[in-house]
Amino acid sequence: MMKLFRRCTRILIVSLLVVSVFVPIGFLSQRLKHLNSDVSEDFVEDLSKIKHRTEAQALNAIEEDESKGVKEPPLEVFRDELVISAVSFGSTNENNSINDPGHSTDTDSLLETNGTSHEPNKDNHQSQTEKSSMSGEEKHSGPTNVQQDQKAQAHSHKARDEKVKEMRDQVIRAKAYISFAPPTSNSHFIKELRLRIKELERAIGEATKDSDLSRKAFQKMKAMEISLLKASRIYPDCSAMVKKLRAMTHSAEQQVNAQKNQTTFLVQLAGRTTPKGLHCLSMRLTAEYFALQPEERELPNQHKLHDLDLFHFAVFSDNVLACAVVVNSTVSASQEPEKIVIHVVTDSLNFPAMSMWFLLNPPGKATIQVQNMDNFGWLSAKYNATLERQDSRDLRYTSPLNHLRFYLPDVFPLLKKIVLLDHDVVVHKDLTGLWSIDMKGKVNGAVETCQERQPSFRRMDMFINFTDPILGQRFDASACTWAFGMNLFDLQMWKKQNITGVYHKYLHLGSKKPVFRAGSLPIGWLTFYGHTNPLERRWHILGLGYDSGVVLSDIEQGAVLHFDGMMKPWLDVGLEKYKKYWKRYVLYDHPYLQQCNIHP
Repeated sequence: MMKLFRRCTRILIVSLLVVSVFVPIGFLSQRLKHLNSDVSEDFVEDLSKIKHRTEAQALNAIEEDESKGVKEPPLEVFRDELVISAVSFGSTNENNSINDPGHSTDTDSLLETNGTSHEPNKDNHQSQTEKSSMSGEEKHSGPTNVQQDQKAQAHSHKARDEKVKEMRDQVIRAKAYISFAPPTSNSHFIKELRLRIKELERAIGEATKDSDLSRKAFQKMKAMEISLLKASRIYPDCSAMVKKLRAMTHSAEQQVNAQKNQTTFLVQLAGRTTPKGLHCLSMRLTAEYFALQPEERELPNQHKLHDLDLFHFAVFSDNVLACAVVVNSTVSASQEPEKIVIHVVTDSLNFPAMSMWFLLNPPGKATIQVQNMDNFGWLSAKYNATLERQDSRDLRYTSPLNHLRFYLPDVFPLLKKIVLLDHDVVVHKDLTGLWSIDMKGKVNGAVETCQERQPSFRRMDMFINFTDPILGQRFDASACTWAFGMNLFDLQMWKKQNITGVYHKYLHLGSKKPVFRAGSLPIGWLTFYGHTNPLERRWHILGLGYDSGVVLSDIEQGAVLHFDGMMKPWLDVGLEKYKKYWKRYVLYDHPYLQQCNIHP
């Protein structure tokens, strides 16, 4: 009995021990399991808060200037309507003055008044293109191969910058989405978009092709795509996106137009100013001239000035350096320089400097004459009375030197033929062959500028108002135009046709009502209408004074290279790719040029 009692006691004690040991262990394990899950969730939540706080600190440093000040465009901006606009050439001068701020409005009004547009007929253009392509295939298969190569190059270029363009588009879309949020919004998603924009803009940098991008840039691109996908879900309204993109496009166009206008104005301003070096050169030459004795101021070979067996050229200029280049290039290109006579006409202010330059630098075997325009007593009676009728403040248009070309028989009464050169040209080939051209009874020999695909193209209705009954009846608005700069004049036929009288008649008409723009070119078209003989295009290559895209082969074959436009070769704004044709005739080693800091 006693043994049974002890046994039961032991079993009870062991059972209590088992319960007291394993039950707490089980309870504790369940508690620990629950506790671990709560701690892990809290820990993850804390990590997300820390990450969010870090991103917020980085995003708060980003400038919030996106989409501010963007105004939506007026409704008419997006209407599909026909807009009549003027053809824009990248320069302004007598032969190319479309972009002059002072005259652009006049050009537009003339075009609207004349009821014409610079947009060519699509059907005609298409037929011309087909004809030219067919003729090119019949002649040679080379152009087709060239076109195929150009297409292949364009395709390869597109492939090279496809990712760059896509990234820029992503930035624009992201900025549009940011503009949808309220101005005071500071949500996590808006901050995320701003951060993505900042990162992507840094990744793109100055890259222009895909090869310029780093690996991180493509990672940023993917991150931006994910953010944009979220944005499309948050803002599913496509019409709002279209409206905002239109507003952004309109704002960008306004900024581009403002920059273009400012650039044009600055180029115009630079083109109308005299560089310090040229002013210095003129002053030094003038002082040197007045230090000479009167007998020392005579140029040599003055007995040849009226010899009809020689080749006579005229240059009207107030720029010593430009005139020197014309003279040097003309003599250098001539096969018989001893038969060249160049008549330079300038004003009283520049006469001493011009004379002194050619006294110090005579043109080799050629003959040079320098005349003072203010010594022409007949000019004041004929021209000064009509000077005020030119409605323009631009001295290029109202200067008597510019209109002196309409008085050539009065300036050179003993000559029969003469070639008039502008001072912004370079003679590249021998010009004596001009005297053997049959003028067919015409007064003016000039290169035409009525081919639409040429850089020098211009039409009469760009400058002349043909709604005027007098002009509308006498002239054909579609008549071919021509250029000043290199012109051959038959002075005998000039006198016979009384061309100067015709000029005065239309100048008087222009003083009563605005029928044409200021300058010598529009009134020149009217004055020599029906009296102009077209010359081969190689005699006169235009477009070197602006970025016209003149073909290099045309320049090399051209006889006279004309820097028409505002970007003259003696100015800092001149185009470097064309300056080399002008610089080769400048005496940069001359002491006066060195002292005035005129360098190549």
